[in-house]
Amino acid sequence: MGFFSSSKPTFPWIELTSSEQLKEIIESSTEKPVLLFKHSTRCSISSMAKSRFESNWKLNNEEFPTYYLDLIANRDLSNEIAELTGVSHQSPQAIVLKDKKAVHQSSHSGIDAKEISSILNA
Repeated sequence: MGFFSSSKPTFPWIELTSSEQLKEIIESSTEKPVLLFKHSTRCSISSMAKSRFESNWKLNNEEFPTYYLDLIANRDLSNEIAELTGVSHQSPQAIVLKDKKAVHQSSHSGIDAKEISSILNA
């Protein structure tokens, strides 16, 4: 292992990249809740929120899928999320979908992995 190597595992994000995938995710929320995390790769606040979320997230990705949207690469998809869920765009932003509806949304320093976990487990 090199001097700057890290043994920390990478977070199991599922990258969200298409409108078709978004529609499948929304449909799948009838079987189990899902999390959408919108992140601006150019924003230090967004990076801090994402890092804090990843450090505190303890749930299994198979049980509660976590989808990641790169806002810089997919701004149109972010707008589509807002249109389909009725949740106004923020960055960073976490949205929990259940039964095709947004049951939680938080942004910036309000993104709390423990709070989202309790919502998913309810």
